[in-house]
Amino acid sequence: MPVLSRGRHRNPKRGACFMELASYLAGERWSDHPSCTHPLLAALARLVNDNTSDESRSKLVRLVPSIIGLTSDDLRVDARIALRCATTALPVAAAERQLALAVSVLAAEEMLARLDGAPSGRMSERSRRAMEEVPHAAEQARRFSRAARITEKGFRRYAAPNAVQLSVVGIVQACIDDPDALLRQLLADAIADCTALIRVPESTAPAGTTLPAHA
Repeated sequence: MPVLSRGRHRNPKRGACFMELASYLAGERWSDHPSCTHPLLAALARLVNDNTSDESRSKLVRLVPSIIGLTSDDLRVDARIALRCATTALPVAAAERQLALAVSVLAAEEMLARLDGAPSGRMSERSRRAMEEVPHAAEQARRFSRAARITEKGFRRYAAPNAVQLSVVGIVQACIDDPDALLRQLLADAIADCTALIRVPESTAPAGTTLPAHA
């Protein structure tokens, strides 16, 4: 079995990053961009893998099987991943990163509301708590967001990936005791969010059942 380590690897004998190990277990061609996982979730997994210390990286292995098969074209998946990342990082990130993360929270919430046909400005309790931790950045973000309206294409291509990148960097550089543990928990929570969205079998759900409500 390949051993988890940073970066890309030519073959399993040289080790594996998180997503290369996923491709191996899924029976796909060796790659850190396998088709078995949603691209943004895979990007988060690679970032967590590469920014976790060598001493803690082996603890990520148990999460690898759960990421296989989590793929969908539903933009709500991108929004949920971005929101999970931003709300996790915002309360611990340094002041200079808080505005960008708060904007990411609002953008993800707005996109989810739009996709669900809900009123603009809807906010989950988790997002509300995260924004309350940084009131100055939250107010700046609200002023900025009122003047900007992101497209669905722009959110998928730019805003969501940026939220993931900013969040991981924010956690890594935060003044907290165990950033490795928070990164690992973030990835586990993002996988759980995606599982809830993607693995609801519509054909077996009761009549009238929809995908899980925004939480």
